[in-house]
Amino acid sequence: MPALLDLLAVSPDLLALGEPTHAESAFLQLRNDAFLSLAEHGYLSIAVESDRAAGLIANEFVQGGADVPLDRALAEGFSHGFGAAPANRDLLLRMREWNAGRPPAERLTFHGFDAPLELANAPSPRLHLTRVCDFLGLDRSAEIDDLVGDEARWTDTAAIWEPGRSVGRSADARALQVLADDLLTELYLRAPWKPDGWSAALVHAMSAVAVLRYHAAAAAPLAPEERFGRLAAVRDALMAENLLAIRSAEAHRGPTLVFGHNTHLQRQPGTMTTADTDVSWAGAGAIVATLLGDRYAVIVGSLGASPALGIEAPAASTYEGRLQQETDLPRYVPASDIGPAERRTHDYRYFPLDRAIIEHADAVLHVPTGVDAATLADRIVALPGVAQVVASEENGSPEAAWGDRFFFVGPDRRQPFATIVEHDVPGFDEAAQLDRPGVFRLNLDLGRDEFERRFGFPPKAFEEHRDDFDFARLDTLMPHPGYALYGFGSIVMPGPQLLPEIDRLLAVAYGRAADRHQRADRRAADQQD
Repeated sequence: MPALLDLLAVSPDLLALGEPTHAESAFLQLRNDAFLSLAEHGYLSIAVESDRAAGLIANEFVQGGADVPLDRALAEGFSHGFGAAPANRDLLLRMREWNAGRPPAERLTFHGFDAPLELANAPSPRLHLTRVCDFLGLDRSAEIDDLVGDEARWTDTAAIWEPGRSVGRSADARALQVLADDLLTELYLRAPWKPDGWSAALVHAMSAVAVLRYHAAAAAPLAPEERFGRLAAVRDALMAENLLAIRSAEAHRGPTLVFGHNTHLQRQPGTMTTADTDVSWAGAGAIVATLLGDRYAVIVGSLGASPALGIEAPAASTYEGRLQQETDLPRYVPASDIGPAERRTHDYRYFPLDRAIIEHADAVLHVPTGVDAATLADRIVALPGVAQVVASEENGSPEAAWGDRFFFVGPDRRQPFATIVEHDVPGFDEAAQLDRPGVFRLNLDLGRDEFERRFGFPPKAFEEHRDDFDFARLDTLMPHPGYALYGFGSIVMPGPQLLPEIDRLLAVAYGRAADRHQRADRRAADQQD
């Protein structure tokens, strides 16, 4: 793929990389590679579509803090359940590794740019107001508790759609807005005397204001057909405010990579049909692009097939179909190189490309297909003479292995040259954390010579190097945690960008198996003679 920066006429302050769905891991895996590559060119910060205040916790882990372990960074440092995505685990670990031993000015920083809310649900401002008070040394907890009252009246999902049930314009909410403004003022007044932790306190103050603004918008007496568009617009406005604040904080350190859904990052207004009504609103990207001009660039994501989502390959006449006619690998394409085509059907699992998205983008990242265990299995059984055995109760396999795939050349079923497994084996093989949803591992018989060439030590020396490897990391060839002594390597959840490398490794493993099969045939022939 061409380098990201080669696609842009000028180097932006904010480079947005979009995904057309949150449910295809390939985009997160490609994002990780892109960000670490961009870091070599001065991009020292990333902002992802996740709660900005929660992101403070994830960033503490990234900076090497001992008080935030990885499990907490993933559970509390992301909103919307995004911490469960295996690629987000990798992002935090890779950023932390980059930062190790570097001075603060050269470290990578993690940000969220979303407000602490869902479109159909928002909390009270209690947590964020309390954090600001704690920083300022103010005891206003009784006042906050009295005004907030029962948390349920804030989190009532129905209140988002029925303005009469919303607390957003009540006397209590208005008093909380005044309180939040007072705390913001106090933060600035005390900044010269309390610089340490001030930026984090400001994030919490802005989060409190954002929550109150959203609840106020939910309480507006709008017709049902207007409410979705208005609330979506308010949320994106809050995202834009966060992006501009992040950009201001990072301006002296270099550009920022932004990652989120296309609809939030694209330059033109977003559209959606709900209840048979077309609604349109300005997304965060449209707002930021207006204010920053060519200092904002956007690369939108495009998807062909997705086994994870059950999305089949696109028709050749669509934008996605034409983008994958030349290669089955991910690629960046200048938007100006993409001609007219048909719009793919929108089914809410995937937001397809259309002419407006392309015309307002700088480039497109097209992923022809996501990769799952079945996709890789099809690639392996396409090799000559390969047979696949799927472990099951019927063929006498242990229950822990049911569903795992074993690949052989010839009738000998004793030694597979490749396996695809989706389960941990308690007490033996748990380091790869294969029991995470959607995670699998490709294992390959590399042999002693290829193993040593790849890892720098022979299989017999593996135990001396075991602690050098994070066996749960995605997209990385590493020794097999259980069978490295026999020359096996493995890759957890390889993304589509690794398919050429997988083919090379498969050629090695397949070649070894084919040679064994041929030798066995010759021995059998010699015995018959």
